[in-house]
Amino acid sequence: MRHNVDGRKLGRTAAHRRALYRNLAISLINHERIRTTTPKAKEARRLVDRLITFAKRGDLSARRHVASILNDKVAVKKLFDELGPRYADRPGGYTRVLKFAKLRRGDAAEMAMLELVKDGDRPDRKRSARKAQPTVAPKMKAAPAESDAPEVEAEVEADAAETEAADKPEG
Repeated sequence: MRHNVDGRKLGRTAAHRRALYRNLAISLINHERIRTTTPKAKEARRLVDRLITFAKRGDLSARRHVASILNDKVAVKKLFDELGPRYADRPGGYTRVLKFAKLRRGDAAEMAMLELVKDGDRPDRKRSARKAQPTVAPKMKAAPAESDAPEVEAEVEADAAETEAADKPEG
């Protein structure tokens, strides 16, 4: 029975899988957007989110731990100098998986875009809560007030007088 066994095997050995996730993570950190298959994107997302959480800590121990996973000095530097401070106030959810409608041409694999979210992509909770409230339709205007009634009647009488005058033949 496979109780509480998480993660995909992706048809690879453990070492090959680890190398694949490392390469996907390094590419995502360097380019901030990669195109891959949907299962690979979902698995790489787990690793990258953990690495960014380490980068938010920013201490030497976290840097060494991330360096042991990535083995790429450029990616570690960017992770700790740019991405960690960028997501300092964000409590997780640093990446997003966007699925493509088209399948890959050679083997019909589902493709996806794995990207880092931008700073302004977080939805504003206050604004969305306000939009969720039902709006009340404006009330229909009641019959014209008494002060408006004499003006309307005077206009109608004036129009009627003009029409009668126009209908009468001159002569």
